Amino acid sequence: MTGSLPRIALIHALRHSPPPVEEAFSRLWPEARLMNLLDDSLSADLMREGELTDRMTGRFLDLARYAVGTGADGILFTCSAFGPCIDACREALAPLPVLKPNEAMIEEAVAAGGTIGLLASFAPTLRSMPPEFPAGTRLHPRLAEGALEALNAGDVAAHNRLAAQAAAGLEGCDIIALAQFSLASAAPAIVAATGKPVLTTPDSAVRKMRRLLGA
Repeated sequence: MTGSLPRIALIHALRHSPPPVEEAFSRLWPEARLMNLLDDSLSADLMREGELTDRMTGRFLDLARYAVGTGADGILFTCSAFGPCIDACREALAPLPVLKPNEAMIEEAVAAGGTIGLLASFAPTLRSMPPEFPAGTRLHPRLAEGALEALNAGDVAAHNRLAAQAAAGLEGCDIIALAQFSLASAAPAIVAATGKPVLTTPDSAVRKMRRLLGA
């Protein structure tokens, strides 16, 4: 590491992602030094183009290499719909720890066993994320319709309410995994609505990054 305290680069494609991951670090690893890189045009471009492109991968590599140039000891991406782009960054920057936003939560959810309810508010995530689970995982994906739009409008209460309503429809699940960092604020409402254990990507990711860096 570059100094006595690890420097973690957080790279975002949604402007709502920094607060939940910063809050998770403040609780679970307050000693870490954080830096944020945000390009919210990535998510808008993905919605418009409907697929990941080589140009998007190049933009991810540019952001990751910039983070390395600042002295980052590890990189945590918070944009769950861009898995192949993040894989390219991991390969290019090995052995630097580079985490997908979902991987730590997926590991914890699979370890818990049973059927996993996967809740997202960004529709492309429900196309890109299920293949990241091990083959044979019992998975029930569900979109919290209107939740992201409410968050974009600054209505966090409506976002959390819509997420909880969608989660209540995940019948037959043993655990609920929230597929995006921006959904973390809805976790208490989802627990209240479903009575089920809820995993959030920020908490799981912080725990894994801390283990990887031996801190």
